[in-house]
Amino acid sequence: MGLLSEGSPLTWEETKKLADHVRKHGIQQFINQYHKVTKKLQELREKNHGKKMDSMVELKWGDEVEYILVKFDDENRRVGVNLKATQLMEKLMENEEENKLTIGLWRPEYAEYMVEGTPGKPYESDLAYFNVVESNMKRRREAVLALCNEPDESLLSIVSFPRLGCKNFTVPSHEPTPNAGSSQSLFLPHEIITKGHPRFRTLTRNIRQRRGERPPINIPIFKDTNTPSPFIEDLSVFGDDGSSQKNAKPDHIYLDCMGYGMGMCCLQMTFQAFNISEARLLYDQLAPLCPILLALSAASPIYRGYLSDIECRWNIIAASVDDRTEEERGLKPLKNDKYVIPKSRYDSIDTYLCPCSDKYNDIQLVKDEEVERTLIKGGIDKHMAQHIAHLFIRDPISLFGEKIDQNDEEEMDHFENIQSTNWQTMRFKPPPPNSSIGWRVEFRPTEVQLTDFENAAYAVFIVLMTRAILSFRLNFLIPISKVDENMQTAQKRDAVRAEKFYFRKDITTYSSPRQATDVCMSCITCPEVRAAINQDDSDEYVLMSINEIINGKENVFPGLVPVINEYLSNMEVDIDTQCTIQQYLSLIQKRASGELMTTARWMREFVTSHPEYKKDSVVSNEIEYDLLKKCDGIMRGLEPCPELLGKFSTRTKQDIPPAFAKKERILEEKIGVKNGANK
Repeated sequence: MGLLSEGSPLTWEETKKLADHVRKHGIQQFINQYHKVTKKLQELREKNHGKKMDSMVELKWGDEVEYILVKFDDENRRVGVNLKATQLMEKLMENEEENKLTIGLWRPEYAEYMVEGTPGKPYESDLAYFNVVESNMKRRREAVLALCNEPDESLLSIVSFPRLGCKNFTVPSHEPTPNAGSSQSLFLPHEIITKGHPRFRTLTRNIRQRRGERPPINIPIFKDTNTPSPFIEDLSVFGDDGSSQKNAKPDHIYLDCMGYGMGMCCLQMTFQAFNISEARLLYDQLAPLCPILLALSAASPIYRGYLSDIECRWNIIAASVDDRTEEERGLKPLKNDKYVIPKSRYDSIDTYLCPCSDKYNDIQLVKDEEVERTLIKGGIDKHMAQHIAHLFIRDPISLFGEKIDQNDEEEMDHFENIQSTNWQTMRFKPPPPNSSIGWRVEFRPTEVQLTDFENAAYAVFIVLMTRAILSFRLNFLIPISKVDENMQTAQKRDAVRAEKFYFRKDITTYSSPRQATDVCMSCITCPEVRAAINQDDSDEYVLMSINEIINGKENVFPGLVPVINEYLSNMEVDIDTQCTIQQYLSLIQKRASGELMTTARWMREFVTSHPEYKKDSVVSNEIEYDLLKKCDGIMRGLEPCPELLGKFSTRTKQDIPPAFAKKERILEEKIGVKNGANK
C-alpha cells in the first residue's frame, strides 16, 4: 500500500498548505539519495582498484498477496466480510517480531477485512527459489487461518467481495453514514476502513475533500435477459441528496468511495535490479506486459451484488482515488489549479524511463517544469527528471504532523509521500536511505487468484520474463498510447478469448544477446540503438490475441512461454523445480488459449448457471454464499475445479536443495551485504 508513516494525521486544508513544502523537500531527498548511491558505488570501484563494479547488490525478488477475511453463516446461507484484521495483524506482527526467521511479513491494508503478506525474506537469484514460492504462500495463508479461531471463518484470495456495499455485508453488521465519517459513502460503513493505521482513513477523507465530492465510479452492468433496460437505481433510498444520482450513469453499477477500489485485492511482484540502468530497462520492458497480465489474470466480474460487463478491477480503483478537481479534469478553466491532468493518480504509466525508449513516448506528459529544472540542475538526467516531475504534479494527500520537518540527507518520507500515492501499473523504487537495498521495480496490475498454485504460477511467470528480458535483450516496446488502449481492452468481458491487443512483432532487438549491465545512460550513443530509434515504427506492432502473445503465432510471433522455455533450456535447474515451473507455465498457456477459464469467467458462469439466478444481473445473498463456499473449498484443496485449474501436481518445497543453498551463502559472503526486494 505504500508509505506507512506514524503520527497525527493532518486535515486536508492543513495538508494543502504544506504541499509545496513536501514537493520541495521530496525532490531534494531524491537528489541526495541518488547521489549517495552513486557515490557508494564509486567508492566500491576504488576499493577494488578501479575494477568495473556494476552493483553492490544481487538479484532478489518478492511477491505481495492480499486476502479477504470472511465469515460464513451456514444456517442462513449468508457470508460477510470479517472485520477483525487489526486483531489478527497484531498477533501476526508479534510472531514476526519474536521469530526473525518468520515465513511472512505482515502489514496493514486498507480495509478491516484485509490482510497483506510477503515472504519473510526476499527470494534469491537462483532458479531453485521458484520451487519454494507456492509453499511459502501456503504457509502464509495457514498462518492467518490458524488465528481464525471460529470454524466458520476463512481467508480468501479473491479480488472483490461480491456484495460489498449491500445491506448487512459486514460481520459485525454496521450501517453506512452518508453525512459522516471519512468516506461519507452511501453504501460502505466507516468501520470497514482499517483501525490498524490512520493513513487509510486520512487518504479516504482527503481524496473526497480535494475532489469536492464523493468520487463517482460507474461500472457497465451485464445486460441479461431480465435486466431492466435502462438499468437505473434510485439512490435516494440510500440517503443520497441528489449529488450521487447526478453522477450515476444509466446501465451502470454506481459506487462512491475509495473503499471500493482499495478494498480490493491483488498480486504484486517487486524485483531488485543490479543497478539503476537495469531497473530502468525492466520498468520499460515490463510496462507493455501489464495489460496482457491484467487480462490473463481477470478475476473480478461482480460489484455491489450485480454482474458487471467488465472483469478486472483497474478502472474502478482509478476512479475510487481520483482526487482531481473540475479544473484538473478539464471541466472548468484553470484558475486555482496548475494543470489539466488526463488520468487519475492510479493508472497506467505515462512515460518510459530509458533514453532508447524515447520515440515510444507518444502521449503528452504533464509535468512540473520547475521540479524538472531542479532535478536536472541537481545532476539527474532528463528522462528520470521528467518521470519524477510528472509524479510531482500531484499533491500529497496524507501528511502527519510529526513528519513535516525532516532531515533531507537521511530521510525520504516527503519523496515517498507523493511517489507512493502515484499508484501506477509499474513503480520505480529508489533505494531506501541507510540501507543495502538496491534499485527496484514493482509490477502491479495482476489480479489475485483463488489458490496458492495460481498465484505462484503468475508470480513465477513474471519473474521468468524478467530473466528472459535481461538474458536475451528482448524488446517489448510499443507506443505508450497503445499500452493505454490495451489497458482498456484488457478489462472487457472475456478479453482473453474475445479481444486483440497491440503487441510488438519482433522482440529480438539485437542479433545476439548482451548483458543487461551493458545498458547504460549513454546507450543513446550506441549506433544500433540510434538506428532503431530513428527507424519508422509503423510496422513494429500488430494486433494479436492473448493466445498468440503467450503461446505464439506461426511465422509471426514466437510466444512468451516458448521464449521462457528457451531461456530455461540454457539454465541449470533441478528436476523438482523444472517440474513445478512447467506446471505453472502450462496453467498460463491454457488460460491464454481458453482451454482453462480465467477466474472471472469461472465466477460469471457459476452465477449465471446457479438455480437461483433470475437472469437479472443480480447476485443474491444465496448465490454469493454458494460461490464463496465453492471458492473456499477450491482454496483448501477440498473441491476439484478442472475447468479453472486443470490437473496439477507441483513439487513445491519449503526450502531449496542444500547444494543450491550453499552456493547462495557463498555468493552472499562474496558480496558482503544482505539486501531485499519485497520491502
